[in-house]
Amino acid sequence: MTEDPPPPRPYLLNLDEDAPLADPSSVPAVPDTDPQGRAMRQAVAVVGTRPSAFRQFAGWIIGALFTFVLSVAAWDFVTGLFDRNPVLGWIAFLLTLGSVAVLAVMAAREWAGFARLARLDGLRARAVSAHAAADLAAARGVVAGLVGLYGARRDTSWGRSRLAERQAEVMDADALLGLAETELLGPLDALARAEVEAAARRVATVTALVPMALADVAAALFSNLRMIRRIAEIYGGRSGALGSWRLLRKVFGSLLATGAVALSDDLVGSVAGGGLLSKVSRRFGEGVVNGALTARVGVAAMELCRPLPFTVLPRPAVTSLVRRALTGMFDGG
Repeated sequence: MTEDPPPPRPYLLNLDEDAPLADPSSVPAVPDTDPQGRAMRQAVAVVGTRPSAFRQFAGWIIGALFTFVLSVAAWDFVTGLFDRNPVLGWIAFLLTLGSVAVLAVMAAREWAGFARLARLDGLRARAVSAHAAADLAAARGVVAGLVGLYGARRDTSWGRSRLAERQAEVMDADALLGLAETELLGPLDALARAEVEAAARRVATVTALVPMALADVAAALFSNLRMIRRIAEIYGGRSGALGSWRLLRKVFGSLLATGAVALSDDLVGSVAGGGLLSKVSRRFGEGVVNGALTARVGVAAMELCRPLPFTVLPRPAVTSLVRRALTGMFDGG
């Protein structure tokens, strides 16, 4: 008969009685990097950098080769079907003809979008020249161009009627341009500011809540592209896909040229309330900074898409835009 093994004994760790126990509250916090808005900076670096001449030529030659090969393949496919079965050949021919017509319509819409954006640029350049030279005749021409640009829009009917009543009394170029800016562009500026605030809120939320790699960069690019396209539509410059992408590159290039991508500590402090960003998670802080940089992009887009420069009406402040966009996310203290 075998004896049962002894029961396991507890393991005792003798501690020095003089050594104080560690207080969890006294343990230093895990160091965290300061939020720098990496998603928006990467998006600006990718889109805003102008390609070299060699890259442009390479893109053009590869695109021409692809189009040529695709055209020859489509031709061989349709003619081969005609030889095998005339009915299938006619079906393929009609489908190909419809595809070409759709591509032609898309190309026409892109061209019209570029023309509308060029019209806005021309009005803004003429307004700057009329303001600098105090030319009343040139100012009247700019105002007439604005009225023609917004003549079919119902949201500017009140401003156009007030402008028509008062513009004959104005005999100064600066006053006339200021009157047109106030009556025609004031309501449009409010709509554009709402789009900027919505885009900043969207980018901040996605950056803070989505931990996937490069998801914040994709969200920033998509949101900024949509915001810039909507701002262009508000000011009368509806653009297609290529026009919106070109406008996005132009806005990001302007930000890179002026150094406006750098976010100052004063801006973050005014939005988040002092050192609050140092007390929250890194992702949350990144979301705030990316939202603020999106607001900067929106203000730059307003300046580029607006047919008149900000003269009488104040230029939107990034701090106030971000504060309204992120209302409820921070304590005002």
